[in-house]
Amino acid sequence: MQLGIRPLPEALAMARQLDLDLVEVAPQNDPPVCRIMDYGKFKFDAAQKAKESRRKTVSVGIKEMKYRPKIGPGDFETKTRQVLRFLSEGHKVKVTIMFRGREVFHPELGKKILDQVAEEADGTARVESEPRLDGRNMVMVLAPDKRARQSAAARAAHDEETGGTRTAGASGEAQGVPDEGASGDGFDASARDGGVDEGGG
Repeated sequence: MQLGIRPLPEALAMARQLDLDLVEVAPQNDPPVCRIMDYGKFKFDAAQKAKESRRKTVSVGIKEMKYRPKIGPGDFETKTRQVLRFLSEGHKVKVTIMFRGREVFHPELGKKILDQVAEEADGTARVESEPRLDGRNMVMVLAPDKRARQSAAARAAHDEETGGTRTAGASGEAQGVPDEGASGDGFDASARDGGVDEGGG
């Protein structure tokens, strides 16, 4: 509820009468905007929202997965599945080939493994750092590729649509589903030297 432009003493008196606080929320305006509220509750709610926001924030970093040049098919599949999971969570992945003994003289073996991993990740990731020797290791960095994932999803949806059973004489249409957006009702208060809003928390 907007109370319009009021003198400061009157605005303060109104807040005291309601056992609330007169809080300046837009000091840069002329006249400044104030709101009548429970300031303690306002601060508490703001802290809770900030805490929830931090909790939902995904910590994105770089993960590492190590392979051997002579890795077996089963281990390769298991490790690569983990690489794909990291990428789907938004992490970059450093893929490391560990050479032992004379294996270091055959870098093409490590390159072959890295190429296979990159091929498995095609459609969900891109090669951010090409395979290179690093001491006795060979490393490659994969990064999530949002566009590639979207293209792969579109292709899968198209394949599913064209491969589905259709009734004779009927044609199927792909229907777009609009994104749902959350809209918040703003509460514009104006207690300014003038505008005062009466809002309890």
